[in-house]
Amino acid sequence: MSESTQSPADNSTPQSTEADLIAIRRDKLAKLRELGVDPYGAKFETTTTAAKLKADFSDEKQVKLAGRVYTVRDMGKSVFFVVGDVEGRIQGYLNKKGLSEQDWNVWKQVDRGDWVGIEGETFTTGKGEPTVKVTSLTFLSKALRPMPDKWHGVSDRELKYRKRHLDLMGNQESADLFVMRSKMLAEIRSFLHERDYLEVETPMLQDVAGGAAARPFETYHNALGMPLTMRIAPELYLKRLLVGGFTKVFELNRNFRNEGISRRHNPEFTMLEAYQAFGDFEQMANMVEELVCHLAMKFCGTLQIEHKNEEGEVIRTIDLTRPWKREEYHTLIKGVAGDDWFDLTPEERRAKCENELNVEISPAMEDYEVTQQVFEKLVEEHTFNPCFVTRVASELIPLAKVTPGGKTVEVYELIINGQEISPGYSELNDPDVQRERLEHQAGGEEEQKVDYDFIETLEHGMPPAGGIGIGIDRLIMMLLGAPTIRDVVLFPQLKRKD
Repeated sequence: MSESTQSPADNSTPQSTEADLIAIRRDKLAKLRELGVDPYGAKFETTTTAAKLKADFSDEKQVKLAGRVYTVRDMGKSVFFVVGDVEGRIQGYLNKKGLSEQDWNVWKQVDRGDWVGIEGETFTTGKGEPTVKVTSLTFLSKALRPMPDKWHGVSDRELKYRKRHLDLMGNQESADLFVMRSKMLAEIRSFLHERDYLEVETPMLQDVAGGAAARPFETYHNALGMPLTMRIAPELYLKRLLVGGFTKVFELNRNFRNEGISRRHNPEFTMLEAYQAFGDFEQMANMVEELVCHLAMKFCGTLQIEHKNEEGEVIRTIDLTRPWKREEYHTLIKGVAGDDWFDLTPEERRAKCENELNVEISPAMEDYEVTQQVFEKLVEEHTFNPCFVTRVASELIPLAKVTPGGKTVEVYELIINGQEISPGYSELNDPDVQRERLEHQAGGEEEQKVDYDFIETLEHGMPPAGGIGIGIDRLIMMLLGAPTIRDVVLFPQLKRKD
């Protein structure tokens, strides 16, 4: 055990209230000012970080680094402490003889949670712990409120989501997850750049919400005197770029949908969309399979992804080994609803859902939506290893090319861990067919729901193309074994507390 893992000295008692602790810290704030020290610091030049130093450690290096103080073991005239940030931590050591009187007096005002800059020389303790022997100390910021519990962090789930800063301070697992998320996004960009995709940005405020069937958030632009919506998808703008001459394009974007909140849904979420001229849905499926496996190997070190419950027990292992299963939509439906499903009348299908399949349907559902409900409840929610569901019903996807015969579209829906991770299309580029299908989807409200400017754009000629979307939050949930989308979104949407 290193020195830093032992129980630290503390100014609090078991009976201390938060108000007591804040009062103690404010007293130290005043003492810092009496010492001529700005409690909220200034610029501090660093030569490394705690994480970088720990990763490439050697003795007798002169270093300067800064970070938050996480633990303190005060032995009077000598002190071991841990300093760092979300990317990593390292042990520091100081003693009264090794510091100026001013720095030693400043240190006496330091609490867990404060930010400090340290300068010194590296060494390894007798217990093998990489450490910095501090020769100079700079105070950078006083924390007036105490950190979460030293050993248990933030255990209340709602508090984790409402006060993410406390979660990141107190739970190293959360900090590691969000650092990993950031690095995964960078790797996704690198993966696409290596394949000659260009990253672009498209509007978040849109005149007509298009590219998906979802309820938008509505707003109003005062200067223009017109209603606008937050985008539900960037698809129609990215296709405009294909018309304009881009041949490989992607956007890592924020989408907004004014719909329910659940373990798998947040009204604001991150989506990757990418389009490749002259491609098709099968080519895009191959790229997604390669990308996901690449991320798994780079960040998880395996294609066997374990998911655990709150007690740490493995509840399932997702096998990402290639090649991934590909199965037609109709075949999967027949596998759970019977070979005669598509021979039944709409009334018979409804009756079978209610009497045999135990699938809840509503009177307002159209016949194809009844079948989709069967798919979601009996196929999707029970599919954990990757499966590309292909040849989906044409009514479900109005922006994809129809297969010969006209009853299905050239589409895949990638299901992993019981949820859709990625759809991919052979994109519809016939403007007349696109107009017809969008007007049919609008159901008589064409002026409000159909983007006729997009139809006009298609009339200038869009090359045949393959396109994909990847729900980044769901992908990270799957790869890192998170049970809910709130665990992988830094600031999930929550109901306001009264």
